Amino acid sequence: MEQKIGILSTKKLAINQKRFLLNAGFVVIDEDFITTRALSFEMPILNDILIFTSQNAVQNVLQHKIELIKKPVICVGEKTKNLLQKNGFIVLNTQPEAKQLIQEIKSKYFDKSFTFLCGKSKLETIPTFLKKNKLKHTIIEVYETVETPIKIGTKMNGLLFFSPSGVSSFTKENTITNEMCFCIGNTTAKAVEKYSKNIIIAHQPTVENVIIQCINYFKK
Repeated sequence: MEQKIGILSTKKLAINQKRFLLNAGFVVIDEDFITTRALSFEMPILNDILIFTSQNAVQNVLQHKIELIKKPVICVGEKTKNLLQKNGFIVLNTQPEAKQLIQEIKSKYFDKSFTFLCGKSKLETIPTFLKKNKLKHTIIEVYETVETPIKIGTKMNGLLFFSPSGVSSFTKENTITNEMCFCIGNTTAKAVEKYSKNIIIAHQPTVENVIIQCINYFKK
């Protein structure tokens, strides 16, 4: 009997996401290798436009929605946009990655001021751009990422990674050897490069596209 391909996801998958992998004939393990913890913060005087780069940031500021909702938003990621719109925010612009959002700021919002609501372990792409261009801005850290390493005793064929923190947490208790690593974006891929060159990056920064790349690779 042919041995089934084993896939490990470093975050818990939604039922329909996991079903895609199971229907492809894979054995699937999904565990949360990171979690988030809300940080207390004081609400400052808000600038012209709010910036969000993750759903986690949105979820951790909804208790302040009455104040925040008065300001328009630019953000990274369709799911971040959808969560914002679901909660009544006006989203002016959405881009797949921070670098593309910066280009939009340059071309459309360079005369505005910004409030960036983010995690403690945020990438410095947007803050560096705002500082370098002397754009008025405030950075508010609203959550922190906590690594929750888990020892996986089963040898897997594919590993699904969704953040640099997830890579860091996984490698605290496990070793990446010859597994194919499927990454949600370039930043996550760079974190994996410390341990492996077997990397495939999703064409779009979504969980679903990571899964699609995984299925395409093993079923080709």
